[in-house]
Amino acid sequence: MAAVPKAAVVVIAATAVTLAAAYAYAAGWSDPGRLTPKKIVLGFQDNFGVHEGYRRNHANGVCVTGYFEGNGVASRYSTAAVFAPVRTPVIGRFAVPGGNPSIQDASSPVRSLALQFSLPNGEQWRTGMNSTPVFAVNTPQAFYANLQAARPDPATGKPDPARLKAFFDGHPETAPFRAWVKAHAPSSSFINTKFYSINAFWLVDAAGHRQAARWALQPEAEYLPLKEGAQAAPNPLQDELVQQLAQGPAHWRLLLQLAAPLDPVDDATRAWPESRQLIDAGRLTLEHLVAQADGPCRDINFDPTILPRGIEVSGDPLLAARSGAYARSHLLRTGEEARQLAAQGEVR
Repeated sequence: MAAVPKAAVVVIAATAVTLAAAYAYAAGWSDPGRLTPKKIVLGFQDNFGVHEGYRRNHANGVCVTGYFEGNGVASRYSTAAVFAPVRTPVIGRFAVPGGNPSIQDASSPVRSLALQFSLPNGEQWRTGMNSTPVFAVNTPQAFYANLQAARPDPATGKPDPARLKAFFDGHPETAPFRAWVKAHAPSSSFINTKFYSINAFWLVDAAGHRQAARWALQPEAEYLPLKEGAQAAPNPLQDELVQQLAQGPAHWRLLLQLAAPLDPVDDATRAWPESRQLIDAGRLTLEHLVAQADGPCRDINFDPTILPRGIEVSGDPLLAARSGAYARSHLLRTGEEARQLAAQGEVR
């Protein structure tokens, strides 16, 4: 991984420590015996090994840059400046699940897109989205149990099917996620993939009224399934992305799905009915691709609880867990980069 300035490492590490402490306290993780961000990150390391300088999940990824153009329609529901009819710079990262940066990027049916919007008023909005409309589990404890169930067997290098079956049998809330994955063929490209926030958030208007919402990025490119044999290349999705962006920018519409009063806002395994109102909030354009080793997304912690005024976290317990685990991962990898810097200094 490319080195970063020492001052930047100090600031990044201090921020990560603060976030981890705040969310550990908020989630009650500081109590003895409770699940902690450290345990979750160790779970990823147990499953995928330690790859210094890389994220502990979604390790294989690539940076992209572009902009978002709000159309003003969503400003009725939220005071967030990003929804006004303005252009907002965006740094993003396409990736796939897993903590091994060498994993083949089409080996999983799930794709992810993380974005950082740098708003005109100096605020930021960060969001991490997946290509599935629901998540497999709805609590941090179940997520950790899933990590343990998926731990590779040393004898085979693969998860034990019996252990995975026992986990799924004991967690019926995973059924919608498994059904969706089974019924939807993986997309052939990052560009023709629809991405979902999965978690719910609150939109807050000028009068302080709160409206529960989830969002999705609807691609303007036509969906096509992944072709058989695509796994022959190390990173076919990234290779295809290079080709597509060389021909011109890629576009998505940002759609806000508004919840009805009785829709659950704290359960990421339960999708809201498709009949719920959708608001087209604007258009995302991604123009350029940069390798993550020295790209602008490399040092960003895509914590989904970093929100501008006008958007607030819901009571979904996965949000605090994501924030804490992301901060822990960020602290580890930036610390590893700092040690690399120190070693380079000693060599000189």
